[in-house]
Amino acid sequence: MRWNGQRLDTESTSALPGLAQLSSLVRSVKSPEFAGITFHEVLAKSALNHVPTQSTMPFSYTINPYRGCSHACVYCFARPTHTYLDLDSGLDFDSQIVVKVNVAEVLAKELAKPSWAHHPVALGTNTDPYQRAEGRYALMPGIIEALADSGTPFSILTKGTLLRRDLPLLVEASKRVKVDIGMSIAIYDDDLQQSVEPGTPTAKARLATVRAVRDAGLECSVFLMPILPYLTDTTTHLDDALARVKEAGATSVLHSVLYLKPGIKPWFMQWLEREHPEQVESYRAMYPGSSSYAPKEYRAWLGRRIRPLLAKHGLRQGVADPATGGVASSALGLLPQMDDQRLFTPVGRAPRPARPPVNAVPGSPTLF
Repeated sequence: MRWNGQRLDTESTSALPGLAQLSSLVRSVKSPEFAGITFHEVLAKSALNHVPTQSTMPFSYTINPYRGCSHACVYCFARPTHTYLDLDSGLDFDSQIVVKVNVAEVLAKELAKPSWAHHPVALGTNTDPYQRAEGRYALMPGIIEALADSGTPFSILTKGTLLRRDLPLLVEASKRVKVDIGMSIAIYDDDLQQSVEPGTPTAKARLATVRAVRDAGLECSVFLMPILPYLTDTTTHLDDALARVKEAGATSVLHSVLYLKPGIKPWFMQWLEREHPEQVESYRAMYPGSSSYAPKEYRAWLGRRIRPLLAKHGLRQGVADPATGGVASSALGLLPQMDDQRLFTPVGRAPRPARPPVNAVPGSPTLF
């Protein structure tokens, strides 16, 4: 059992409609430490997810220890995935969290198969592996160890400061495989950040985590995503954000504008109508009908605004994985390489030949 020694207010054998279809459901749990949140513990049948892509990168794999996310970001692109379980993409996504309690054990078995080719694996490209529940379930240490022990390079994208708990493990893993870390910090106005990302750590706390990663000797990119039109796209906000990112020691910055795919737009617009009604018409004009993207002209305008600021603060433009939208793996040559002898080197095995670099594909709309 997880959470040994913790008193549980509720342990229910009944599941929500979609979850009732999961033969792997162990139990549904509520805890006083997580008011309003229910955790549905399941036994995963697989850990690695293959992401099809039309890019020049022929493969991409992800791991999602959790489904749903207590960060409750109103713009989160992963919200529609909850509808597969007959849960809604709004409040249910924030409060009905599926936990794959055996994910590390299943992953270790998958990575041990002779057919596994040690492709880079991305974490945090759907829901955050370091959301608050990770403090109780502690799934990431086992995942990190399984990846490192098998010689599999990996990347992590998170808003969670709990990453700092695992820095010793990540440093050790980086001695055997390539490890890429990204911290998502989109909003630097505290009031706005708590309104649009109510379950996340503050920007200050996340920047301190960037500094901790850098002090540990690892590189760390900052994802300035998404930039919210009319709310966080001013020169003042962007200049302050990049100054703070630079001070934290980030090695690169990636940015993109808000992406409102179907299933997200109604939830985001509901928030906008409540918190910033003066911007509703502007957003309807920018994202008309079923449009998910800001106009090409706006995106070009934003690029012209932010590029001089990146140069001003001496920050490098980062590259995202074109398939997952997460941190581009340095194992594929998309970011500066470490020495080739450390590429794909499992414990007790001879170094594998380095793969040739591939070209990055720009324009990925994926946001964390």
